[in-house]
Amino acid sequence: MRAIPVASAALLGAAALALTTPLATAASAASADGAGGAAGPPRKQPFSFAVSPSTVAPGGQVTLSVSGCPTSATASSGVFDTVTIPPGLTGTATVDRDARRGAVYSVTFTCNGQSGTTDLSISGGTATPTTQSTSTASPQGVKGGLGGAVSEMNAGKIATGAVLVLVAAGGVFYVVRRHLGSRLH
Repeated sequence: MRAIPVASAALLGAAALALTTPLATAASAASADGAGGAAGPPRKQPFSFAVSPSTVAPGGQVTLSVSGCPTSATASSGVFDTVTIPPGLTGTATVDRDARRGAVYSVTFTCNGQSGTTDLSISGGTATPTTQSTSTASPQGVKGGLGGAVSEMNAGKIATGAVLVLVAAGGVFYVVRRHLGSRLH
């Protein structure tokens, strides 16, 4: 009869521990793939890409170009519809009028299953671009997951989460021990 509450407490503790491991795993994976770690340089894409201008006002147009891609490529972002770019040509996209001024959005280029990203800045002025430049920077990987909610690992938040898990585990231990103690007397 006593094995059931103990097994429940053990399962709750294991579940709490399992919920905390994805953050540590993600941090070690980020450093192992070259996105900030000492494992070597980031992998270079077999094609290059550019957004011109790199800063545009809401409602403005950008030119999207890809070189080194033998097939049609695509460019997509949260501020314009997906654009198909035929080999050797460029594409244009109109930035949404409701794009947040001062924000930086990722533009993802895809060619033959390979993808890379570059940034597109939204200016606070009129529909005329403020900066003319071309970006062929090597991509840093896909920015996925929590929708940009986590920009970096914060040791204070990780420590706070660990303390909360330990307090919860201690509470479970206290309740189970009290429950078992009352059954023994």
